Amino acid sequence: MQFMNRSDLIDDLAARFVNLTTNDTESAVKTMLDAMQDALVVGHHIEIRGYGSFSVTHLAARAGRNPRIGEDVTVPAERSIRFKPGKALLEAVAP
Repeated sequence: MQFMNRSDLIDDLAARFVNLTTNDTESAVKTMLDAMQDALVVGHHIEIRGYGSFSVTHLAARAGRNPRIGEDVTVPAERSIRFKPGKALLEAVAP
């Protein structure tokens, strides 16, 4: 399995768009990811047609069990990010 990290994404985009420098590409990627993060932090929904959507879900507090000692514990409420892939992405990835 191969992974693509942020610097790999920047290098790939810089190679595709030869009129942009690597610094310009890095700035564009950073700006986009920061804007997405800021939107999710305040609870907005992000939808990129054909790619997918990001949303913040709220997980309620619940009872859990410590597997090491078997003791009951309370798992606090938290927020989580959900990604739902779009139809075009699913079709592109499907075998």
